Amino acid sequence: MLNEVVASMFIKKTVVASIIGKDIEEQTKTFGTFSDDLYQLVGWLQNNGITHIAMESTGVYWKPIYSILEDFFKIILVNARHIKNVPGHKTDKKDSEWIAKLLMSGLLKASFVPPQHIRELRTLHRHHRKLVGQRTSEKNRLQNILEDANIKLGSVITDVFGATGKAIIKALINGIVDPVQLSDMAKGSLKRKKDDLKKALTGKITEHHRFMLSCIVNTINHLNDQIALLEARMETTHKV
Repeated sequence: MLNEVVASMFIKKTVVASIIGKDIEEQTKTFGTFSDDLYQLVGWLQNNGITHIAMESTGVYWKPIYSILEDFFKIILVNARHIKNVPGHKTDKKDSEWIAKLLMSGLLKASFVPPQHIRELRTLHRHHRKLVGQRTSEKNRLQNILEDANIKLGSVITDVFGATGKAIIKALINGIVDPVQLSDMAKGSLKRKKDDLKKALTGKITEHHRFMLSCIVNTINHLNDQIALLEARMETTHKV
C-alpha cells in the first residue's frame, strides 16, 4: 500500500484525473489533451503533492500524455483488462476514482513501458516495415506493366531491379524498344544471355506503358530515399 498522495487518469477525448491520499480531500477534474491543458494538469498534480500516477493504456491516447507526465511523476501504466471495476453504471469519473483506489491499495500491476529511445526506435521500425512493403508492391506493379507489354524480363533476369534491369527499364521509359539495343545493356554474367534477352524484350510497349513505368520508378526511388533515411536514423537511435 502506498503512503504517498496519488492520482489516476482515465483517458479518452479528455483526461479525467482523480486524486486521493492521506489527509487530503479526494478530487476529480477533467482536462483537455492539448499540450497547454496537460501542463495545467501537471501544475494541478504538483500543487496537490502527487508522487505516483496510475494511467489506463487506452489505445494510443495515453502516449503523448505519458510523454509529458513521465518527467514529473512516477507513472504506472495499466492494461484496461486488468482493472475490474465495481458493478453499476460506468462513467469516466467513476473509472478514474476506481483506478486511484486500486493504486493506493497497491493492487495494480504495471505494464512495461520501454525508455523513450526504445519507443522511438519501435516507431522507426514500424514505419520502415511499412515502406518496405509499399516498395515491394510497387515493384510487383512494375513487373505487371512489363508483362502487359509482353516484356518477359523477369523470365531471364533473376533481379529485375539489378543493374541490367534498371538500365533496360530506363531505356524503355525513354522510348528505346529495339530488342537488340536493349539486350546490349546486359552487364556481367547476363551478357551470356543476350539471345534470351532479345526474345524476352520483344514486346509491344505503348506510350501508356512508358508513362506507368516512369511513375512507378519515381515512386520506388522516393521510397528508397525514405527507407535510407529511416535506416540511418535507426542506426543513430540504436547507439543511444
